[in-house]
Amino acid sequence: MIDPAVVRGPWQSATVTGIRRETARAKTFRLELGAPRRHLAGQHYVVRLTAPDGYRASRSYSVASAPDDSGTIELTVERLEGGEVSSFLHDEVVLGDELEVRGPIGGYFVWEATSPAVLVGGGSGIVPLMAMLRLARQKGRSDLVHLVVSVRTPEDLYYRDELEGPETTVVYSRAAPAGSARPPGRLGLGDLPENCVLAETAYVCGSSGFADAASRLLVELGVATGRIRVERFGPSG
Repeated sequence: MIDPAVVRGPWQSATVTGIRRETARAKTFRLELGAPRRHLAGQHYVVRLTAPDGYRASRSYSVASAPDDSGTIELTVERLEGGEVSSFLHDEVVLGDELEVRGPIGGYFVWEATSPAVLVGGGSGIVPLMAMLRLARQKGRSDLVHLVVSVRTPEDLYYRDELEGPETTVVYSRAAPAGSARPPGRLGLGDLPENCVLAETAYVCGSSGFADAASRLLVELGVATGRIRVERFGPSG
C-alpha cells in the first residue's frame, strides 16, 4: 500500500458543483476534481488562491465526505474574520467557479473502517471525523465507531441532519436545545462511551485546549496514550 502521506499529487483545478450552508459561519463546498484521487477518511486538501497581481494564499481544509470513486470531495470551511481564503470562499465563490487544490494529504490521522474507533471533536473539529462516520455508515459498519462532538450551541452544530443515531453523542457547552436531558457544560467523562477503552484508536480533533482536555479524559477512562491520535485546528483562515 502506498503511504497516504506522500500521495499529494500536483496542483489541479476543481469545479465548485455545490455549496451548502452548515451554520451561520460555515459552508460546505462540493468540488469536482479534474484529476480524481481517492482519499482516506481524515485526510485534507490545500486550497490555493492566486490574485491578479500574482499574490498567493493557501489553506488546508479537511475532507468531510467519505472516500468514494465519484471524483468529488466536500470541504467544510469556517469563515474567520480576516481570513484571506475562508472569506473569499464564503463571500465570492459561486457554483461553477474553479479552485486550485492539492491533495489528498495526511497519513497519521486516517481511518479505514477496519477496526473500532472513538471520535471526539470540538466545534469545527468534527469535519474529518464526519468523513469517518460517513465511511462507517457507507460500509454498514456503524458498530465500529462512536462520534462525540462538543459545540457551544445548537446553532453551531455542523451536519445536524446526519448526526442522530446510536453511534453519535452531541454535547452542548453553553446552551442546550429545549428538552435536553443534559444541561449545558463542558465535555466530561460521562459524555464518552463506556466501551471507548475497547477502541483500537481514538481520534481527537479541535482547538488546542479542547484536544488537550479530551485527551486527558480518554486517558482517565483507560485509553492508552499511544492509541490517541490528535489533530489540532488553528485560527488560520
